Amino acid sequence: MAEPIELVIFDCDGVLVDSERIALRVQVSLGAELGWPLTEDDVVSRFIGRSSASIREQVAARLGQETAALWWERFEELHREAVDTALSPVDGLPEALDAITLPTCVASSGSHAKMRHTLGRTGLYERFAGRIHSATEVARGKPAPDLFLHAARRMGVTPSACAVVEDSEPGVQAARAAGMRAFGYAGGLIPAERLQGPGTVVFHDMRALPALLAGR
Repeated sequence: MAEPIELVIFDCDGVLVDSERIALRVQVSLGAELGWPLTEDDVVSRFIGRSSASIREQVAARLGQETAALWWERFEELHREAVDTALSPVDGLPEALDAITLPTCVASSGSHAKMRHTLGRTGLYERFAGRIHSATEVARGKPAPDLFLHAARRMGVTPSACAVVEDSEPGVQAARAAGMRAFGYAGGLIPAERLQGPGTVVFHDMRALPALLAGR
């Protein structure tokens, strides 16, 4: 019998807030502007679910450090503007949170400043205040397990008793590498087949999550 779940660790972008579509549009636009033409599929496979450091490293390898710095500066500016006008919680997410009785926290590739902004704009920040963890706090971002292990340690829960809710391939890989159960949300940008793997439940409607966590 599987160990009971004691902690649910949520990714932020694409799981709590519907921000990945915003990031996708901005990255495609910046690629065209700064000399690295990218399709939406390119952005999904290269950038979605990865830390800002990983994205900057990829841009620097292609265009140089100076352009990478400009790219990220422009991304933060354009992303913030779009978030202020168009961001909402992921469909069904508030209802799911209302029905989940287990302890929860957030562990995201984004910075604390970014999460304060996105979670704040959608009215979700207070639900997780004091239980928010960023990849900026660990040596390696997803798909390495460092962030999820860090979150579990901070929350005082063993990894095997944690469940991770993710919407990206690096995210579910990180959860599996941490020895945690993964719940892959396929209602966003990433196809279900790219989230599948051992110890992973793939689902399409956030409203189904409470029952899945309860093993129903």
